[in-house]
Amino acid sequence: MAEQKTNVMRLIDAAKLPYKAHCYLGSGAVSGMEIVQALGENPDRTFKTLVTVGRSGQHYVFVVPVNRELDLKKAAAVAKEKSIEMIKSKDLLKTTGYIHGGCSPIGMKKLFPTAVHESALSFDTILFSAGKIGFQVEMSVQDLQKMIPLTLADLVVS
Repeated sequence: MAEQKTNVMRLIDAAKLPYKAHCYLGSGAVSGMEIVQALGENPDRTFKTLVTVGRSGQHYVFVVPVNRELDLKKAAAVAKEKSIEMIKSKDLLKTTGYIHGGCSPIGMKKLFPTAVHESALSFDTILFSAGKIGFQVEMSVQDLQKMIPLTLADLVVS
């Protein structure tokens, strides 16, 4: 099978940054933990992209390990919002351009404030969605930061 490129991969290529593509097409994996198993990866190093909306109506993106849960109170504090909640599934595509299970912090329709869980710094590279179900990209947090402005913070339920 010829290597398929997602829009995220094309954006990273255009930025001339190094990354590694991972494909799990045909594995039936949908959830973060299923993807980790399909790829034989460390769940602490594999991240999911979560889109939220603050009380102000502003959207925020949080990137956390697949085996952890976003702490909405911590997320609201990072976003400087009174409260924050997960975006409704039906609003994901029109807001980000991505579908559930294929949402990447890179290449959304708009650039939303983005925070990555601080544990990402423990690894040389992390894996996250390449913007399409069946594909992940692996790159350093420092290179991800060259693609999108992001903050690092404690974002997960302890």
